[in-house]
Amino acid sequence: MSDGFPIKVLLIDDQAIVGETVRQMLVGDPDIQFRFCPDPAAAIDTAVEFQPTVILQDLVMPEIDGLQLVRYLRAHPGTRDVPLVVLSSKEEPVIKARAFALGASDYMVKLPDRLEVVARIRYHSRGYIALLERNEAYRALAEKQRELAAEVNRAARYVQSLLPAPIPSGPVTVDWKFVPSTQLAGDMFGYHWIDPDHLAVYLLDVSGHGVGSALLAVSAANVLANQGLPGVDIRDPGPVVTKLNDMFQMDRQDEKYFTIWFGVYRPADRRLLYCNAGHPPALLSTPGGVTELDADGPAVGMVPEMVYDTRTIDVPPGAVLLVFSDGVFEVEKGDGSMWQYPEFVEYIRPELAAGGDVVDRLWQFVRRMCPKEALGDDFSMVRVNF
Repeated sequence: MSDGFPIKVLLIDDQAIVGETVRQMLVGDPDIQFRFCPDPAAAIDTAVEFQPTVILQDLVMPEIDGLQLVRYLRAHPGTRDVPLVVLSSKEEPVIKARAFALGASDYMVKLPDRLEVVARIRYHSRGYIALLERNEAYRALAEKQRELAAEVNRAARYVQSLLPAPIPSGPVTVDWKFVPSTQLAGDMFGYHWIDPDHLAVYLLDVSGHGVGSALLAVSAANVLANQGLPGVDIRDPGPVVTKLNDMFQMDRQDEKYFTIWFGVYRPADRRLLYCNAGHPPALLSTPGGVTELDADGPAVGMVPEMVYDTRTIDVPPGAVLLVFSDGVFEVEKGDGSMWQYPEFVEYIRPELAAGGDVVDRLWQFVRRMCPKEALGDDFSMVRVNF
């Protein structure tokens, strides 16, 4: 019946003649294995060792109540699911009803014609073997899922190991908060001094989830960190993003694309140059208010030969820049609705004006708002204090 699970019949009966009769019935079916247990006290141990696909059990045996044995077989974890066919010398509706109530699968007046015995054995074994195969498939799937989860966790730890250390002092300080979602997502950010006069800051978010998204995020971040853009001035955001778009077209990246906000700060003239390719606007908080640093360019990889422009803005002393992914505001609330970007901006404006650790306060607010153990997307935010 099954290459993995052969049909195996266990007969529990104190009469040797019955055991021999059933054995003879099954001689012509070489795919059926047979075991005879004449001692009901050894029935459970024999069943656990033999692992039958169907049990035939007599109801009338010395030293033990047959119905009590049915109860024992159904209580034991090694036999509780095995089809159990009780054998009786005659039709007794009350006994039959009690046997079924205790968990018997079938009832036969012993012994019917060989064809009927074999048919019932095959019928009950077929259902039980299907259960075993299903359970085995579930176990294999669960093991694969555990292996995949372990791989994803290792990949997530690797991605997090690439994130830069905070810059706690100097003319510009930088810190961040990154909380990964339940899945391996595609957020990546970084910052570094290109030279003493230019600080680069970027955050990108690859479409989708999984190892593929994470690898693309790491690849793009490595290009920026290593300034691997030949013929491009890394200090000019527009051409940088234009080159990234040429390098990472989605038809060469398994149909994946990414949004990115890329900025370069020049302390000498307190100017911030930036380019936004489909990313949520960065927020620049100054004494005059909060400005959204948006742009009209599409995500990187979506439009071939796209030319992105560079925009600039003055950065007064005491300004704060927040660069973030959509995971900080696309948060499922307790009522099932999504927190939207306008609501996020409405919340963050007074928080920026209040000063202090606005990023940590935002995270605490989001955790109170979202009842789930983990967010559906990465929470990524970089704060730059000028």
